[in-house]
Amino acid sequence: MGPGIEQLLAESRTAVLPALRAAVDSLPPAMRRIACYHFGWLDVCGLPVRGDGGKMVRSALTLLSARAVGGDPVAAVPAAVAIELVHNFSLLHDDIMDGDRTRRHRGTAWAVFGVPTALLAGDALWALALRVLAAGPHADRALPQLTEALWRLMDGQSADADFPHRRSVTVAECEAMSAGKTGAVMACATALGALFGGASAHRVTLLRDMGEHLGMAFQLVDDVLGIWGDPETMGKPGADLVHRKKSLPVVAALNSGTVAGAELAAVYLDVEGELSAAEQVRVAGLISSAGGREWALSEADRHLSLAAAALAEAEPVGAAAESLGVLAGHLVRRDR
Repeated sequence: MGPGIEQLLAESRTAVLPALRAAVDSLPPAMRRIACYHFGWLDVCGLPVRGDGGKMVRSALTLLSARAVGGDPVAAVPAAVAIELVHNFSLLHDDIMDGDRTRRHRGTAWAVFGVPTALLAGDALWALALRVLAAGPHADRALPQLTEALWRLMDGQSADADFPHRRSVTVAECEAMSAGKTGAVMACATALGALFGGASAHRVTLLRDMGEHLGMAFQLVDDVLGIWGDPETMGKPGADLVHRKKSLPVVAALNSGTVAGAELAAVYLDVEGELSAAEQVRVAGLISSAGGREWALSEADRHLSLAAAALAEAEPVGAAAESLGVLAGHLVRRDR
């Protein structure tokens, strides 16, 4: 039996964290302080605290993808660092866009230091990610992968910000938004891992496909947890219903053609202001009755199966396939 999820993530953090901290330390002082606070390495006063920067799932995917194609995961550490930087850039901006005031059980960077400062710190992280890849091997192939992921990420974030202002959003539009917002970065993580592991272009594409499907599965489950998850486990309060976010389960329910879907539309689309606690309970029930929850979880399982098929076609070597399966299962089956 191979390592469990906690061991896999711990091994990845041990490999990547020193290089990640060294990269962040190269930022200008003002940006460095905000980034270090966001990662959990400094407190509000700039004093060191014990923090590990989160689970670092995406960098684990990068290292395991390198191993899956027979490469040395150590060689993929620069790629893993770049992925973590881009992911955290998106978190800094996402917290601002969603108005989230807490993350990992403490104040978000914008809530503590202000919106302009947090925006600039986020921008600094994605610029640093490009700098890390440009300074390493495979820059000619790695940089286009990362810039494409950034392009898709921003397009997905833009659509996510636009949906609340629209009365009608189709399931296909919501899936496309999620593919950009979440799938693009995970696809880039696995593709860069394969690239730095010395894979052929065909195997890089297959690992990229695996990451894309994992990203979709992850987002589907994340949207379910955003409605029915435990805020203590999530590290932040679930605000999806409060702000009438058009996440995947909600959009599926609104487009279900059911009586519950029509009732949901009457509440979700026609009532002004934030939903009260009682209204949130009612809305969550309507989403479930309209099939939104069941559909989202079923789709997550479907994308997980497609990810497994892409990995199998890439003919992974050694125990990497089992480890990737453990990590994929954690992403999709957490706290259902």
